[in-house]
Amino acid sequence: MRGEHVSGGHMQIGEVAARTELSLRTIRHYEETGLVIPSARSQGGFRLYTEADVARLMVIRRMKPLGFTLDEMRDLLTVTDRLDAADDDLTDGDDAREQLLDRVREFEQATLDRIADLRTQLARAEEFAGTLARFRHSPDEAEPCREPGSR
Repeated sequence: MRGEHVSGGHMQIGEVAARTELSLRTIRHYEETGLVIPSARSQGGFRLYTEADVARLMVIRRMKPLGFTLDEMRDLLTVTDRLDAADDDLTDGDDAREQLLDRVREFEQATLDRIADLRTQLARAEEFAGTLARFRHSPDEAEPCREPGSR
């Protein structure tokens, strides 16, 4: 039954792993670090997750390749949890809500900066691959690599 959908809107870790494309070990690690705590446990002690838990894991999965630390992930999840919980309690002009939104904007800007850095790295990697391809496809036309300053 591991990984099967459980009644009551809960899923076991195997299904969550398949849906998020994260390993069981990674999901357990995120539990150990307090990023995503299973919403429930089965009578047999199996971790049970909800759609909200899956959504949290997807946020983490998207932040990881951008180089965000576990603490940064935790910070963003705390902010978004507070915003979700406060939707009914705070008005648009409330200082607390605005501070939370400012924090989200900071994460958004950090994300955009990291995406720009990744694009630069990708462009350099593609340029390098092109350099290597020139050697492979037409060795007569390829210029040999030289040390800077050499002739």
